[in-house]
Amino acid sequence: METFNSTDLNFSDSAIEHFSKVLKERGKGIGIRLGIKEAGCSGYEYTFDFVDDIIDDFITYEKGGCKIFIDSNSFSFLKGSMVDYVDEGLNQGIKFINPNAKAVCGCGESFTL
Repeated sequence: METFNSTDLNFSDSAIEHFSKVLKERGKGIGIRLGIKEAGCSGYEYTFDFVDDIIDDFITYEKGGCKIFIDSNSFSFLKGSMVDYVDEGLNQGIKFINPNAKAVCGCGESFTL
């Protein structure tokens, strides 16, 4: 299992707190899997899944007791990003600041590489 550090991909404290909270509420799991897939109006979107068992061929990161798992293909498109949890009025959720994204859809859900 390969690891990465905050110079490769950075997570705000609020993002880690959010991931830890949803894992705790779920009652099981060892971490969160992040990725990207072809979807949405701009071509790609971010994905989130719970991880119940260690995934050996994924790149991992741990901060504040929360483990993040990313497949190497997605990692190449996420490298250099900042992952944040924002609470702006009625809107709450994970926000990616991704220098690899050439454009972001108006809805904020998908992006172009």
